[in-house]
Amino acid sequence: MSLDVVILAAGQGTRMKSRLPKVLHSLAGRPLILYSVETATSLSQRPPVLVIGHGAEKVRQTVGEAARYVLQEEQLGTGHAVAQARELLSGQSEHVLVIYADMPLLRAETLRKLHALQQRNPGPFSLLTHVTDTPRGFGRIIRDKGGLVRAIVEEAVATPDQLAIREVNMGVYCFSAGWLWENLDRIPLSPKGEYYLTDLVEIAASEDLPIQAMLLNDPDEALGINTRVHLAEAEAALRRRVNRELMLSGVTITDPATTYVHPTVRIGRDTVILPNTYIWGQTTIGEGCVIGPNAIIEDSAIGDRCRIVVSVIEQATIEDEVDIGPFGHLRKGAYLESGVHMGNFGEVKNSRLRKGVKMGHFSYIGDADIGENTNIGAGTITCNYDGEKKHRTTTGKNVFLGSDTMLVAPVTLGDGARTGAGAVVTRDVPPDTLVVGVPARPRARQTSRRKKKSHQEG
Repeated sequence: MSLDVVILAAGQGTRMKSRLPKVLHSLAGRPLILYSVETATSLSQRPPVLVIGHGAEKVRQTVGEAARYVLQEEQLGTGHAVAQARELLSGQSEHVLVIYADMPLLRAETLRKLHALQQRNPGPFSLLTHVTDTPRGFGRIIRDKGGLVRAIVEEAVATPDQLAIREVNMGVYCFSAGWLWENLDRIPLSPKGEYYLTDLVEIAASEDLPIQAMLLNDPDEALGINTRVHLAEAEAALRRRVNRELMLSGVTITDPATTYVHPTVRIGRDTVILPNTYIWGQTTIGEGCVIGPNAIIEDSAIGDRCRIVVSVIEQATIEDEVDIGPFGHLRKGAYLESGVHMGNFGEVKNSRLRKGVKMGHFSYIGDADIGENTNIGAGTITCNYDGEKKHRTTTGKNVFLGSDTMLVAPVTLGDGARTGAGAVVTRDVPPDTLVVGVPARPRARQTSRRKKKSHQEG
């Protein structure tokens, strides 16, 4: 049966104590709102309807074309918020699912089960409930002696006896669309001057219409975020979920409590993640790698059988069998081909190190193309910036760069070129040529010197 999803995201979130709208706060590197939008998108062929209010324009900019929008100009409660979607959705689908944007851990499979429950329900709607000792402001479920749901009492107006009830309303509903749109206007105005969507329970119960309740078993899915404390709890719960799924898929995580992996990351089997490692964004890691300890990897692609120790990798590409660190740093645009070795305290930016390059330690390679099997001596620096523009350095294959070589770009070194220790290279170097000194100049071959000396003596 057809389904539309309405996401409530108009609230200010005053308890966050922030100028930023609550739904734009970050969870595992992504704004909260994107989790519910992504989940809703997987449930229906039509984009979800986002009810926005506080910070509406910022929310639009964040979500973009992934949703349809309706504006709740006055914050008059959840019933009033859903009513803003009536004109857009009335007559469009058989069921309407209503969820909150501040419940990012709700699984799509849970919501599919709720929809399936409502498809079997002869009554007007089904809802999610949860049994907990920490209700977090959720309304209490009131049942009759036969166990049927008869009302939901908001915490703000609940009596002490009602506050002691452990079953709470999750605020997630699947409605028969026709009944919803016809009955929204019957919601009474509360003493606080708001229209509560929960009052639809009493409206249905007064007509002896059955309301189905589906008990949520996973407490993590029930996490609603109203404060930064809740946000940290959700972060920990999401980390547990992501790490568990990775381990079940064949990844070894030696200490899940100190391993931080975003849900957007993909890691191949038999890879080992060591403690204090952060893997963020759109990162992919191949099979059989060892990552960490103390590694930070963001928006990067890493091949198979790589080792990265105590290093930072940002927007970089690494092919197979590359080892980096400790204390390596790949910046945006770095590309290391297979078999590259990059030792301690090396940095690469916007450069390609081709197959077999060895970069031992204490070097900076920026805006460069380094040929196959080149040896980069300790302290080698590409001087790529002249104060106004960046310039490129290019080396051929099998080049040997002596320790403390300065390559003043733009400059090109041919295949087999060599530099002496401390050379400052300001001009192109032909293939198979040794340059030394400051500024570097070609050094005559020893055999040529002997011939010249013999000629003079003769």
